[in-house]
Amino acid sequence: MHMQPWSPYGGGSPMLASTADRERAVDILRAGFAEGRLAKAEFEERVTRAYSARTQGDLSALVADLPHGPIPTLPAPPAYAPAPVYPPRSYAAATNGKAVAALVLGILTMVSGGVTSVPAVVLGHMARGEIRRTGQEGDGCALAGLVLGWLWVAGWGLVWLFTVLDRLR
Repeated sequence: MHMQPWSPYGGGSPMLASTADRERAVDILRAGFAEGRLAKAEFEERVTRAYSARTQGDLSALVADLPHGPIPTLPAPPAYAPAPVYPPRSYAAATNGKAVAALVLGILTMVSGGVTSVPAVVLGHMARGEIRRTGQEGDGCALAGLVLGWLWVAGWGLVWLFTVLDRLR
């Protein structure tokens, strides 16, 4: 006996059909008609009988000669994804020494009163250029050294400007 998708008992079941069972049978008939398996007159006659069917066995007889959904297929094998290969860490990927020096000198500007601010700016610019060319790491260190250095350069510039303006009065 062929199992129907809505019937746990197989075809010919005396179990009463529900509205949902009738709709599933009509869906199968619609698919058969759309695929050209049923003529229009036969389709209309079977749909009428499906809506008036009393048991699941009656519905099973109406769709027994039609496929009941897609043909089952085997699941596709999982796609093989190889483990990522990372290049070995080499000198080119090492942190740029001038970037580290720019950061250290930028931090020391607070202690040195701004004496190390100009070297921090110079080394920061040099480091960022090398990092772009070689692909080394340390751009954040170079940028932090630049910012700290320029803040102190601007601060001392303002101090000198106000001092000169005060002397001119």
